Formats: sequence, C-alpha cells, structure tokens
Amino acid sequence: MSTDTTKTNDSKRKTVLAAITLLFLAAGAAYAVYYKAVLSKEQETDNAYVGGNLVNLSSQVAGNVTEIRADETQMVRAGATLIKLDSADADVALSQADARLGAAVRQQRQRYADVAQYEATVALRKLQLKTAEDDLARRKPLAADHTVSGEEVDHARQAVDNARAAIAVALRQAEAAQAGVAGVPLAQHPLVQAAKADYVQAWLAARRNTIVAPVSGYVAKRSVQIGARATPGTSLLSIVPLDQLWVDANFKESELRDIRVGQDAKIEADMYGSKVVFHGKVVGLSAGTGSAFSLLPAQNASGNWIKVVQRLPVRIALDTKELAEHPLRIGLSTTVTVDVSKTDGPVLGAAMPQAPVYSTQALAQPLQQAATAADAIVARNL
Repeated sequence: MSTDTTKTNDSKRKTVLAAITLLFLAAGAAYAVYYKAVLSKEQETDNAYVGGNLVNLSSQVAGNVTEIRADETQMVRAGATLIKLDSADADVALSQADARLGAAVRQQRQRYADVAQYEATVALRKLQLKTAEDDLARRKPLAADHTVSGEEVDHARQAVDNARAAIAVALRQAEAAQAGVAGVPLAQHPLVQAAKADYVQAWLAARRNTIVAPVSGYVAKRSVQIGARATPGTSLLSIVPLDQLWVDANFKESELRDIRVGQDAKIEADMYGSKVVFHGKVVGLSAGTGSAFSLLPAQNASGNWIKVVQRLPVRIALDTKELAEHPLRIGLSTTVTVDVSKTDGPVLGAAMPQAPVYSTQALAQPLQQAATAADAIVARNL
C-alpha cells in the first residue's frame, strides 16, 4: 500500500471521528437544553396507583337474608334495594310497640281520671267537715243548759277533728295525683312520649330490614349469602363509586422539593397506554411516609442501620369528565408527571372545608310517617 493511500485513509478516519464527536457533543447540548427547559420542570414516577372510596355495606338490624338483588360488577344506584332480611321478628316487635303505646295512653287516662276523683273526694271531705262543724255548733248551746250531755259535745268535736284530718289526707292525695299530670296534655305526657319513641324505633327497625345502596357505584367483595344471619356492623358487600377516584403517586424524598399543592399533573394508566392522558391537580401530600404508617413501622435505632430512600404519597385529583369517558379501577398502575415549574403554591393541603366532602340522602328515613302512625295510635286510645 502506498504512502498516499495511507494518508488518505487516515484523513477520512479523522474526519469520521470528528463528525461523530461533534454529533455526540450536539446531542449532549440538545439534551442539556431539553433537560433545562423540560425535564427540570417535571417530576415523574411510575410508583402511582389509582385510589378510591370503598363503601362497605352492613345491616343496622339483625336478621336472616332472604333476598340479594345485586352481585359482583353490577352497577347500582343510590337508594336501590340490595338486600332484604326476614321481617317476621321486626313485625312482631312493631306490634308489641303498638300495644305498649296504647297501654301507656290508657294508663295515663286513668291517672288523669284519678285527679278528678281525688278532687271530688276533697269536695266531699269539705262537706263532711261543714256538717260536723254545724253539729258541734248546735250542741254547744244545748250543753250549757244540760239539754245534751257533755259526752255528745265531745263526740261532735272529735267528728270535726276527724273531718279536718280527712280533708288533709284527701288534699295530699290530690296533690300527689296532680304532680304526675299537671301542666301537660295527656298526649304530651312524658310516659306517652317515651312509648311513642319506642314505637318509632320499632318502626325504623322494620324498615331497615330492607338494605339500600348509600351511593351509586359498582358492587364488589360480596360476602353475604342467602339464609345467612346478618348482624349490625358485619360487612355484607362493598360499593365502589368510580366517579370518586384519585391517584396516589409515591415520590421519593428527593423529588418532593418542588412539588406544591395546585400543580398540574398528567397521568397515564397502563390500562389505556400513552394514547389516553388524564389531567389532574396536586391536592395534598401525606403527613407521613408509607413506612411510618405501616403495620410494623421500621425501627432505625439499631446498630446495623442501612438508609432506605423513603417515598411520600402525593394525592392527585382527577377530572370527572375524563373519568366518565375512560373509567379507571381502584388499584390500577399509572405513571404520573407533575409540572413543578410553578412553586408558589402551598406545601401542605388546605384546611378542612365547611361543606361535607361526601354525603348521601339514600339512608334518610321518613320519620314523619312514623310520627303520624304513632299519633293515630294515641288518638285511637284517648
């Protein structure tokens, strides 16, 4: 090979190496610009999962399950009947409460009537005292001229004393009878009201044999079976409202420096891939790391200590319209990217709002109907 050919190859090789070097330098500069302009303004983590409310449904009364009207994965509306219990015991208890209320009204009627009876007794005792005093007054002049004996006068005087004592006893009896009923109509008497409250409670227990959905959502974790004995507090099934979801993104300690409440976030769910992007906002940071709230918190005060980078859950609120178009499920994996370019927001979440965060009217009972039924029982026994 000639010297000229060798020099030519060396020149080409140097040119190629220089071009490659310049290409790497250009790529590095481009990446530096991209990092400064974009990546440094974002924090991303794939340790993020969809969270939501898991509404456990339980019975307020005891009873055997006779009907189950919803099953796993089915959509239910708030107020819809899901489970029915055997109502025999509740119906008997309601009949007993009806009878006790009627008996309480009749007992109070007797007490009110006793007041009139004692007042009549007082009036009778007063008449007897007047008669005894008149007899004594007639005998005193006759005793002076020995027309009647002194013994008769003594008996007349004793009759007056007895009549006065009888009046005192009758007055005390009348006062005792009035103390139990004075100042209140019969229908408003405390004992009648207590029996009325017992009736309303039994009426509510009878209605609560029908268990309704407190919220709209999808049935999950159904454990109740036909014929099973439902007791208060025992979970029967769960309802997941898929319009009340959020994302818990677990960022490393070093990634939390610029994260603030109110920052925008983009969420990609593995379920839909990168074609569907959800938009949300940072609404708060947890008050402690996951390890601090675990069942067995780590004890780092030991000789053999190894530092482990901790992660802090960051709550991301989702757009309800986007959730309606692309429903998510609790526990799905996501990738969260938070725009940290604006750092003027607060680090901690806002104070508790005055209005309820969640509420339901599905469990409200028409107490006025129970009160009307109780009033009818009272009126029937008056």
